[in-house]
Formats: sequence, structure tokens, C-alpha cells
Amino acid sequence: CFFFFIFLASEGKDGASAAENTPPRVPQGKLGERSSVFYSAGQFFFEYLVVVSLKKMPDGHYEPKITYQFPKRENLLKGQKEEEERLLQAIPLFCFPDGNNWAPITEFTSETFSFVLTNVDGSRKIGYCRRLLPSGRGVRLPEVFCIISCLGCFGLFSKILDEVEKRRQISMAVIYPFMQGLRESPFPAPGKTVTIKSFIPESGTELIELTRPVDAHLEHVEFQALLQRLSPHLILHIFASAMLERRLIFLAEELSVLSQCIHAVAALLYPFTWAHTYIPVVPECLLDTVCCPTPFMVGIQMRHLERVLEQPMEEALIVDLCEGKIIRAVGDEEEILPGKLQNEMLISLNRHNNNNNVHTSEQVNALVSEAFVHFFVRLVGHYASHIKWGRSGSGTFQERAFCKAISSKSCRRLVKKFVKTNMFSLFIEEAERSRIPQEGNG
Repeated sequence: CFFFFIFLASEGKDGASAAENTPPRVPQGKLGERSSVFYSAGQFFFEYLVVVSLKKMPDGHYEPKITYQFPKRENLLKGQKEEEERLLQAIPLFCFPDGNNWAPITEFTSETFSFVLTNVDGSRKIGYCRRLLPSGRGVRLPEVFCIISCLGCFGLFSKILDEVEKRRQISMAVIYPFMQGLRESPFPAPGKTVTIKSFIPESGTELIELTRPVDAHLEHVEFQALLQRLSPHLILHIFASAMLERRLIFLAEELSVLSQCIHAVAALLYPFTWAHTYIPVVPECLLDTVCCPTPFMVGIQMRHLERVLEQPMEEALIVDLCEGKIIRAVGDEEEILPGKLQNEMLISLNRHNNNNNVHTSEQVNALVSEAFVHFFVRLVGHYASHIKWGRSGSGTFQERAFCKAISSKSCRRLVKKFVKTNMFSLFIEEAERSRIPQEGNG
């Protein structure tokens, strides 16, 4: 119903943020090098702040509607106006992905979640949301503050939403000058800090420091969340299925569990990028996504399990994150990864799993990511020597020679399937362009 491919992620307020969709592509250089393609410094922090409230309909149900938008856009061209209208139509559904069966309540633990809308031209906008119960007495309905931005830096926006929530408990009027100050500040470069001045009645002027991490690739990826819910053996089955771009369905009740675990699975594919449908929390009205014949990675609340199993879907891997088990499998998951490499990763994952009390979350993230990057280096790290460069500076990947160069039969068997995936094709397309002189790009 939208002109967008839709990606959605969410988190518990104190949990790790689930990042937007997939890790950024690696445009050039060696396999495993970091890339910050998606994190451009100097841009505006955000495009819009909107408030989505629940409005009672004639049938008694509540529907999410945008009740506040800052800034209001004027003098837009026709195409820009149409795109803005599509964006504003999509936002309410994703601010309340768990359906419209709400009723006024007296207590609610605020939660943070995010979604990404990819337009038909490939441009992306991320919605960073804080769902909270406004201060007051008696029963009330939750509302969502949603910041729309083109920038993918979840730690910063979570901190911004903390400030928005603090001000909301005082007055809506206190939010506006803070967001105006933020809008006038440039997005910081990696490792740099921007300071926002903000006045709060009775507290005076506050200085809010927003620091961007030096390496944003693993910012708020929570591999620990995955290791706590699934055995290393099952994680490798899931990884193998994702590597071959199969259909994956994850089940849990909490939005935070779904989003943390699915984002962690997508991050295991780094430096490759999951290029298909990716919805860590599927809104109730989009449950028929599981009927899609193309690859997908989606999260569904456990209460919808029966409806999902009744759908006429093709082969899929269905993972129960509550019980830590696979409900439905294709059947060959054990044989996909080469035995020797699989055992090496199992040893690595078990070591990190056993040392949860020793390693910090950041250390676990770095060590787990390193194990999977090392797997890809061992498997396809020789790709660069099989790109034939023409005089124009562009390259052509020699697929047959690349596969033939692999001595291990089990590795070659996997690589022959992997080279046919979208994620490998995208990676190679970038690599084939990477020697073109900079002046030739202008």
C-alpha cells in the first residue's frame, strides 16, 4: 500500500538499539574493512519531528494519526510534496506496529524503536521513535515521538529521544526550541562531539553533548542478545540460511527481542549486505509478508504464530526466540557450511558464550563480528585477484576462475551457490568500480 520498501526495527528503552536495516556496503578495499558510507558528517540531524497519537474511531477502535509536525514544509515542488505525503501516510502504521487494540491506561514503560523506509529511487529515511505515556492523572493513551532522518546513528538518536521525553513531561512547548537547536547543528564527524544548548524552565540552560562513535559499524548491535537465546549451533544454521538468501521468520513476544536478534543476524553477514525484505517487527496488517516468494528476514510476535503457520508460504526457516529452537526448517542447514570452517566458528562462539561475564557487550560484538568476517575472508577473500581490469579503469569479475581457485570441495560447493546471491553480486559490483579514478566519477 506504500511506494516504499519497508524495513522496521525496535528496541526496549534500556536495551540495545536495533539498527536500521543492514550494515553499510563496503565499496572498496580488502574484505572486512570498515565502511562509513551511510554516516555522512555535516548533514542536518533530522528532517522532521512528528507526534503520532491514537484517535478514537466510530467503531470504538483507536487509529494512529499524526497530530504534530515540525517543521512544516512549504513551497515544495509537486514531486517533493507527493513524496512527503507518502512518507507521512506510512509513519503512523510503523509507530504502532502491534495493532490498534489499545485502550486508555495508567502505566506504560516507554520504549524506543526505529524503522527505515526505502523509496523507489533507493534513498532511505529512518524513523527513530519513542513511545511513551504523557504525564498526568487517570487513564491516558500512549503517543509516539518520531524523528525522521537520513542518518543512521542509533546511539545519538536514542539520547536525543531521552531529551525529548524529559521535556514532554514538562510541556510540549519545551520540545520545540530543543529540536530547533538540534536542526541548526551539523551532524558530527566520526569520533567528534556536537554541543546543543537548551533551556528548561526551573533548570536553566543545559549543555547536551552528542558524540558520534569512531567506528559506527557495530554501534548497538547486540550479539549477546542472540547468544543468550540461541545455541551457537542454531546461530550457524540461521547464518547459513541467511547467507544463501532464504526466507527467515523469527518469533518472540517482545519487540525488543525481535529487533535485537534479527539485527544481530543481519550484522553477521558483514561485509555483505542483506538486500531483500527486512522487517524485524511486522505490523499486524502486513502478516501476509510471509507468503512472499522472494527472500525475506522478518520478525513476528508470538501471538500470531497460528496465523503465520496457516499462510500458504514457501520453504522457510522459522525460529522461536522464546524457546531457543527452530520450529520449521528446510532440512539441509547442517550441511551448508564447510565442516572445518563451521567447527572453527563454533569454537569461537562457544568461547564468547562462556565468557559473557568477562567480556563487555562491545568486546563480544567485536569478537563475534571478527569470527564471521574471518570466515568470509577464508571463503571468498581471494575475490580481488580475480577481477580483470580494463584500460578504462573498470573491472570484470572472473567467476569461473574464482571458484576454480578453491581447493576444498565443500568450500567450492558453497561458494558456487554464494556467488549467485544478490549480496555477493552487489559486493562485486562495488569492487569492479573501485579502481575508477576519482576524477572519472565527477
